[in-house]
Amino acid sequence: MILASGSPRRRELLQQIGVYFSVQPADIDESPLADENAVAYVERMALEKARVVAQQNPDELVLGSDTSVILNGGILGKPVSKGEARETLGRLSGQTHEVLSAVALVRGATERVISIATKVRFRVLSDDEIRRYVDTGEPEDKAGSYGIQGKGAILVAGIEGSYSNVVGLPLTETAALLNEFDVPVWQTEEA
Repeated sequence: MILASGSPRRRELLQQIGVYFSVQPADIDESPLADENAVAYVERMALEKARVVAQQNPDELVLGSDTSVILNGGILGKPVSKGEARETLGRLSGQTHEVLSAVALVRGATERVISIATKVRFRVLSDDEIRRYVDTGEPEDKAGSYGIQGKGAILVAGIEGSYSNVVGLPLTETAALLNEFDVPVWQTEEA
């Protein structure tokens, strides 16, 4: 199997459940379409990533995934600056948002895509806390400007749903999808 993502978190999560794979990140335009809702966006992104890599590897199974943070219906992407990260975290402070992920598997003409949402509640953050967290550098490559698996864990007051989804790949749902394509999990030695 090929993972069509350069995300170190997705690699770690797949390794955690014993899936063997190679990595070939997909280079696609990740701009939302006009009037595209969040579910349609993440599903389209996951499928496009998988399709691009599958075209280059027609006999391989390819997994594409996309994760977005949704606040009041709007998609909060990865910040392009420290200022944008501070602004995003300020908006999330004291609020509940959704982390929405899609996972797509493509092999030849066979395609499957699923999406899952997890609710995340932030505690109220002071401007100083936001500044100090942004200064750690952790928000730089993360949707919503935080990483629940790292220093950002202390920003979160609670979650409802899949923790691994918030990290970047919903493992229960991904394992079920892989099972549909006869990809084993919990492997202990490479086949």
